[in-house]
Amino acid sequence: MTAFSMEKIEKAPKEVLVDIVKLAQKKGMEGSNGGWKEFLSVYDKKLGKSLSDPARRAPDALIAFLKTFSNVDDLKFFDKVVEKHESMEHIEKKTDKASPEQELVHKTVAHPHYALNYSFPSHEEGWVLTKNRKKLKETRCNAMVAVDCEMVLCEDGTDALVRVCVVDRDLKVKLDELVKPDKVVVDYRTNITGVSAKDLEHVTCSLQDIQESMKKLLSRGTILVGHSLNNDLHALKVDHARVIDTSLVFKYWSGSNFKRPSLNDLCKTVLGYELRKEGAPHNCLEDARAAMKLVLAKIDGGVDNNTLPSYQNNVHDTDAMKLLCHRIPICVSGEKLLEIIPGEFTVELKANKKAGGDKYAAFAVFKDKHAADEAFEGLVGDQLKDSSGRPQKLVSFKLDSGIAGNLYVRKMVQDGDDNNNIQMASNKRPLEDETPTQPKKLKTDGETPVPKEIVVCNNCDGYINQIETLKKQLSDRDQEISMLHKIIVSQARKQSGI
Repeated sequence: MTAFSMEKIEKAPKEVLVDIVKLAQKKGMEGSNGGWKEFLSVYDKKLGKSLSDPARRAPDALIAFLKTFSNVDDLKFFDKVVEKHESMEHIEKKTDKASPEQELVHKTVAHPHYALNYSFPSHEEGWVLTKNRKKLKETRCNAMVAVDCEMVLCEDGTDALVRVCVVDRDLKVKLDELVKPDKVVVDYRTNITGVSAKDLEHVTCSLQDIQESMKKLLSRGTILVGHSLNNDLHALKVDHARVIDTSLVFKYWSGSNFKRPSLNDLCKTVLGYELRKEGAPHNCLEDARAAMKLVLAKIDGGVDNNTLPSYQNNVHDTDAMKLLCHRIPICVSGEKLLEIIPGEFTVELKANKKAGGDKYAAFAVFKDKHAADEAFEGLVGDQLKDSSGRPQKLVSFKLDSGIAGNLYVRKMVQDGDDNNNIQMASNKRPLEDETPTQPKKLKTDGETPVPKEIVVCNNCDGYINQIETLKKQLSDRDQEISMLHKIIVSQARKQSGI
């Protein structure tokens, strides 16, 4: 590690170090002692990887791990994360004179997920970093444009930009272009993007052309608006500091920071209309307009009015109509799922979180819950449960083309869960495409397992939310007590020579 990088790392606050280590985990980065967990096995012989949450490790351990990296690109990425936090500190400095637009930029940047989602590898070739001017006039600029992008799946497992739309505050179109990918495309995701290979036959617009257009639109401190905007910026390969992400500035009724509302749900709840029917292709232009409308509605309704009305029943109905197919080999296109899963459904691909991976995930969207349940029952495979108790099957397949393999198909809701019953949720929020694991639970001697409790209550949302919060706090304390007990036992053994 260079002296410059090491100095920045050693001076960084713990929350910055934690974010860097989490991002290194997310990207699968490895130093001279391997990844984070492999490093812990070497660094800490007592606890090893049993205490792998970076937030619960001392700064010395985090710094020691980061010191094991020597690859220039890795070090440049770490520098970018530190710079991202520094720019966050600048943006977060509010004044009483801050406009509603600036308040929403602050809310986006202050969100716990911002640093993890918006730390882009903008040092890499092909990326554009907009100038982060600190002039008072430009940091107070209230001009806004909203963007939405559509992406296709490429042969190397990455996503490539295929269409981009930008609108201004008055919802007028500033940019609407099809883009020619510079890689071999294996899935155009036409049922989602609305774009086919034929549509691109005479398209000459490149990613670089779009980047030049975006630089002009974002000059002079213009605020960029979007829903899960980090995905769009990643597709554009543009790193811009002043952003408003509508998935971060609105919260669910429970106040959770960890589950983002969908754009369609926000339109129904906040704007009073349905953006699209389930399974219908995306309309890139209308999605950009919807994001801008949401920001304008947020400004009109009051920036500090964070929570959404309780619409979990509608979300539950939507989820129940879907089956999540995950760990799908990239050689199997979304359309090929129709050969594997029985019934009539449309395919809705999920954004590829790990670009360059050999797997992806998609939703099979049915007309109703009954059709989804029938299709799941018709699948042949070993039935398992994820860490929240939702049933899933490991399905083996062989396509007409001769391609064979395995994938997981999972229900989006637990069996027996309906809108009239409120089930006490797991403390752990599982990944949408996680492989099945048995839920971990600390046990004490003589403890008898207690089955999950089902509570029927029509007006108890607030109490149940408080119970869940307390249960989470108790669980965290139990883990800390258990860990301290292990340390005490280990020290006692050493002192007694055992």
